[in-house]
Amino acid sequence: MRGYVKRVSQKASKLSQEQLVSLLDDMVEENENLYSILESISAGLLIVDNDFFLLQSNKIVESRLNFSVYLDDPKATSCPIWEIMEDEEIGEYFKKCAEKEITNTTEDFTIMTSGGSVRFITITMTPLIHGGETTGKIILVRDVTEKKNQEVLLHRMENMAGLTNLAAGMAHEIKNPLGAISIHIQLITKALEKARENNNTLPPPKFVEDHIDVVNDEIDHLNKLIMDFLFAVRPVNASLVLKKPAVLIQNVVDFFTPEFHDNDINVTLVIKDSESRFLLDEKLFRDVIINLAQNALAAINQKKETNSSKDYTGEFEIECASNDNKYFITVKDNGCGMKSETVAKIFEPYFTTKANGTGLGMTMVYKIVKEFSGDIEVTSEEGQGTVFTMSFPLQKDGKLAIES
Repeated sequence: MRGYVKRVSQKASKLSQEQLVSLLDDMVEENENLYSILESISAGLLIVDNDFFLLQSNKIVESRLNFSVYLDDPKATSCPIWEIMEDEEIGEYFKKCAEKEITNTTEDFTIMTSGGSVRFITITMTPLIHGGETTGKIILVRDVTEKKNQEVLLHRMENMAGLTNLAAGMAHEIKNPLGAISIHIQLITKALEKARENNNTLPPPKFVEDHIDVVNDEIDHLNKLIMDFLFAVRPVNASLVLKKPAVLIQNVVDFFTPEFHDNDINVTLVIKDSESRFLLDEKLFRDVIINLAQNALAAINQKKETNSSKDYTGEFEIECASNDNKYFITVKDNGCGMKSETVAKIFEPYFTTKANGTGLGMTMVYKIVKEFSGDIEVTSEEGQGTVFTMSFPLQKDGKLAIES
């Protein structure tokens, strides 16, 4: 049709009024067909010129993105698109693309709806070509919330696969306090029976009370075991949003550095990638970093106690880096390190080398990292130190690069 109209327009001066009306009707019909196609696309659509002034849009884009004016309002075409964006991060993204003349790109974002829920969207930008030249940008906005939620659900199901081992560990753990309670109640019962035989003569002072104190202590121990167990088996309640981990890590490091310095431990933070983002829950991510830092603190202090050399200085380092599709966070220390047998069991529930440890801290770290679609590995050498390496998928062609 376009070629036909072009040819006819070259001979417009020779056409009759009837032919011109017919041509105009054909053009109106084609325009209506194109408009119907735009409105039938399931993705939101924005067409802008090279300066990001709005040329065309469909209705669904206003349900995907929040604008300060309706897009059919003349104000929407009188300024660059980022000036009418309600979401500051997306507005900055469009502005950056304009300033750096980016034409082909895909980016993921999280947005908050008016109802308070989080939605995941993917924005894809491609060049608008006319006459062999780039005259603007075509911007597609897709809602990928359901897909992201399905991925999260799949990872949660995988995490629950270890519930049997966790329950077996719990059953083993509760045997000892139950056995202690049983023994002390038997001793109390025998003491009471003996008192009745001796004309109700009471046992020595504090005899019964001492046994009751032990029973109460074991009951408290059981209660803690049960609470820890419930915490370990309960699905991680993560509110995943796209965040820059480097910024969060900087804040956490600033928080615990004074404690490390009080223990004469040097803290180093190396950020090689400060801009990349991946899906995470800010609170849970903070828990992971703090847990690893506290383990490193304990390992360094333990080495200090057993190291006779006065030249030893504790070192703790976190490094953030990335490659094409993964973000890496490396946490290392020069503490006491671990045996290979300990490394092999470090993420197992109820496994601990600490006298007062629950054995669930590293289990929770593992669960949280998996909840973020990540992986965690550990290498350690006894007497030398430990390195934890976490990797998380970054977006690739508009999708999170998740390995099968």
